[in-house]
Amino acid sequence: MTAQEPSASIRIDDRRARPRADRRPAAAVLVSLLAALSPSPARAQQQGQEGQAAPQAPEGGAAVPRGPGGAIVTPPASTAAPTGKATPPRALNYTPPAYPPEAEKEGREASVTLQLDIDRDGRVKHAVVVESAGHGFDESALAAAQKLEFEPARRADGTPAPARILYRYSFTLKTAPPPAAGEPAKPAESLRGTVLASGGDVPLAGATVSVARVASAGAGSGTATAAAPPALTTDEGGAFAFADLPPGRYQVTIAAPGFEPLSVEEALAPGEQLEVKYRLLPQGDGLEVTVRGKRPPREVTKRTIEQREINRIPGTNGDALRSLQNLPGVARPPAIAGLLIVRGSGPQDTQTFVDGTQVPLIYHFGGLSSVVPTEMLDRIDFYPGNFSAKYGRVQGGIVDVALRSPNEDGKLHGLAQMDLIDARVLLEGPVPFLDNTRFMVAGRRSYIGESFGPVLEAAGAGVTQAPVYYDYQVLLETEPTPSARLRLTFFGSDDALELLLSDPAPNEPALSGNVGLHTAFQRLQVRYDHELTDKDRLDGVLALARDDADFGIGPIYFQLDLKTISGRLEYARRISKGTVFNAGLDVFAGLYAVNLRAPGPNRPGEPPNQPFSTRTLQEVSRDGEFFYPAAYAELELAPTPRAKIVPGLRVDYQDLNQQVTVSPRVNGRFDVVPGFPRTTVKGGLGVFHQPPQFQEVIPPLGNPGLKSTRALHWAAGVEQELTRHIEASAEGFYKQLDELVVGVNRPGTIQLDYQNVGSGRVIGGEFLLKYKPDDRFFGWAAYTLSRSTRVPEPGEPERLVSFDQTHILTVLGSYRLGDGWEFGARFRLVSGNLVTPNVCNVNEQSCDPYRTNALFYAPTGTYTPIPFSGPNSERLPAFHQLDLRLDKTWKFKTWRLAAYLDVQNVYNNANSEAIQYNYNYTARQYVTGLPILPSFGMRGEF
Repeated sequence: MTAQEPSASIRIDDRRARPRADRRPAAAVLVSLLAALSPSPARAQQQGQEGQAAPQAPEGGAAVPRGPGGAIVTPPASTAAPTGKATPPRALNYTPPAYPPEAEKEGREASVTLQLDIDRDGRVKHAVVVESAGHGFDESALAAAQKLEFEPARRADGTPAPARILYRYSFTLKTAPPPAAGEPAKPAESLRGTVLASGGDVPLAGATVSVARVASAGAGSGTATAAAPPALTTDEGGAFAFADLPPGRYQVTIAAPGFEPLSVEEALAPGEQLEVKYRLLPQGDGLEVTVRGKRPPREVTKRTIEQREINRIPGTNGDALRSLQNLPGVARPPAIAGLLIVRGSGPQDTQTFVDGTQVPLIYHFGGLSSVVPTEMLDRIDFYPGNFSAKYGRVQGGIVDVALRSPNEDGKLHGLAQMDLIDARVLLEGPVPFLDNTRFMVAGRRSYIGESFGPVLEAAGAGVTQAPVYYDYQVLLETEPTPSARLRLTFFGSDDALELLLSDPAPNEPALSGNVGLHTAFQRLQVRYDHELTDKDRLDGVLALARDDADFGIGPIYFQLDLKTISGRLEYARRISKGTVFNAGLDVFAGLYAVNLRAPGPNRPGEPPNQPFSTRTLQEVSRDGEFFYPAAYAELELAPTPRAKIVPGLRVDYQDLNQQVTVSPRVNGRFDVVPGFPRTTVKGGLGVFHQPPQFQEVIPPLGNPGLKSTRALHWAAGVEQELTRHIEASAEGFYKQLDELVVGVNRPGTIQLDYQNVGSGRVIGGEFLLKYKPDDRFFGWAAYTLSRSTRVPEPGEPERLVSFDQTHILTVLGSYRLGDGWEFGARFRLVSGNLVTPNVCNVNEQSCDPYRTNALFYAPTGTYTPIPFSGPNSERLPAFHQLDLRLDKTWKFKTWRLAAYLDVQNVYNNANSEAIQYNYNYTARQYVTGLPILPSFGMRGEF
């Protein structure tokens, strides 16, 4: 059995809707609202035919009109809401369906659930079957639904709005068929349902559900009697069921740790079963960042980080994307390097997407902040390996960031935040003069340069332009129909740094002058999602993009300019209850321009080990176009409720090297012990291809005959629930890397000779012990053990890669102290990074202090080092650091104010990040990373 690798799904939920109860009587109409309408729970009023009220039900029962053939057809419930809040559609008439004659003769009973799209005038524009019954019941229900009329749904300001509801017709014969001979009588379930977390519809296991009989009539005003059945606990799917409850009214109370309790009143009619769905709100309100159990369609394994965790993790400065660095399988990057190093793969082997469009980077300069603000995020899906066939052209990991929808309450909302690193603003609300259209704009700019610039000057570097970054986002969203969403987004990022080197390094005398680094990207994106029917869905995204990367040091420079168009179109079809088919097209194409000026190879007779900067400069320029189309297909198979298998296939084509790659993949999981405490085994196997980089394949810089690199991913693991709040998981992974691109100097030219001659492997294990959030505490301990090696060419010895980290341990937690205060801590212990030594470490027994470490070059008067040992043969001392965070929130009538203090490296440990040598390489010392770094911030929002 195989299963897909873990992912983390991060969701931000700023909705403050009250808990609601969705009533689904098996012999009545089910009306459930879209999340956008989330009204307060209210008692339903029964409507009779042609808009007349049905007879008032006596205590303990309800009047039920009967249609032709004895079919029980209860009219829809209308839900009242207080003034100033959104209200759902209200039925104005009722049309009973005809009982199918053949089904009536055969004694068949059934329920049909329809999905109705209701326009602003209250008319049924579209009806589809959600839960089919066959035998003519579907056709009868659809015909009756077309005659329904509604008072339209209304927003909080009273304006009509389109809506989608679920509407159930139940067909019941006057006399139920008798049980089969010899079949034992089973207890009749009177009340059953599901408990969910509001906002994401995540099942809540372990919630307590209790019922008590209400002595007097009246919604919410009765007094419960002492005769009550024992309370129940929901299973892993959030389900519960009470059997053989007498008819009457009951007070239902639901409680779960970390959520607001909910108490509602239900009425049980004689001979009927009531099916309900309750949603609980997390305790506390305000902005919530969630790594939630909501999963992408083909994800079969998941790690879940609950609400309030991500923006409270110490050391991240409240940045949701930076929380990825605390998950198993993610290595610690070098100091002030905004890189994602996943499961022993290189940083270039992990792709990042924003709303389905790839972006070149995820973090700003130094990794201090992400390129998309936390306040705009809906979720973050993180795949360290074995990801779906939906993704390709990469052999490492995937980060897929989804932007949230603007607030839909018809009011303006905004926030402003400042700390010691950057400042940000956000504004969202309705677009004036455009119905059902909302906007969201945000921007951020750093001022770290104002404090970092003097530090650089004190270190001897003349600052021409201090480090600065900014990003911006503009989003418009509308729903052309109740089942479709259209979104237009423009977003971008810019990072720049420029220094003046007045004194060149001793070993590179020609490297002086300005040192500049500039990266920028822009995206203009259109996204369209449409639920065609209850079984068919179409999602599409199209983006125009530009990427710029410039690096220069003195006369040497590298420039890359990309203008691209990318798009993805995916169709999903639910074939049966346990089978879903997904297929899609994925296209990436555009224009490129590469400019390079760099020192050429050594002249004849020159020693090979001489300063790089003194060689003759050569220039190379190249532009052209590329076209990378792909197609993929997957099946989601659930042969039993305990098992899921996801086979998939992806086919890619790259025109730059005219290669077709085929990538089959399969994942699966199986619940060995269902229910609580659940035990699940999982595993996955897949092939992943990654095209060579532009400079490697484009002539004259590269080799057009290069092939894509290939990775084979294996994974297997187990998940175990220990208590209701504690869960553990262990996963082992292995990656076989083949046809890696290796470049060697090409004689007589500036170019490297690129060939697919390298290989490698990554092996490791990930362990996670997590305490799920309750109303006070959350925390986890994550440990990764791994080894990543490469063989540059056949016959050469295997060696560790520079980003290999054997041990990665992260322990963190956060505790609510009360009165708006919260305190958290994070401790990390990581193996040191690898370096290639030029001088031996005198503390090692093998060190020879009299060994010659460098060669003197008379024409320039400089020394060039002689490597002491092989590449990446020395590991720096272990990294360890403690981070603390303190939050305080003040709530006012119409706005809130928050302050936080986030301190990194509290005990000021001098972590080693590199080695520095003297002029002739006879001595060395460690270069330490950032010292203690406090950040204080204030935030206001309305």
